Amino acid sequence: MKIASVAEIKSQFSAFLKATADGPVIVTRNGRPVAVIVGVQDEEEIERLLMAYSPRLQAILEASRKQIREGEVLSHEEFWAEVEASRASTGRSRKRKTGRTVGRDPPREEGL
Repeated sequence: MKIASVAEIKSQFSAFLKATADGPVIVTRNGRPVAVIVGVQDEEEIERLLMAYSPRLQAILEASRKQIREGEVLSHEEFWAEVEASRASTGRSRKRKTGRTVGRDPPREEGL
């Protein structure tokens, strides 16, 4: 991890971008950290970074943590029962990779 002032970053930006391959670069102003330059490898990594700073996602995560702390959780069976009930009420079903529909019996041939 490197640390550099805003002035250093401005004068050698390209070099600091290359340095992010080895780790984050902390940018300082008057000796205090003000930003971090982080190298990314692909679009998925960019998405993860942006999601980490999403106020909406953070609110959802905090509400979930609060429910867990207060014991407001579903068992595995309760969760899947609610998923199936939701699918049944909306008439939606999920296809497996095999092309079979989850949650519904396959069609039966007569005489079997």
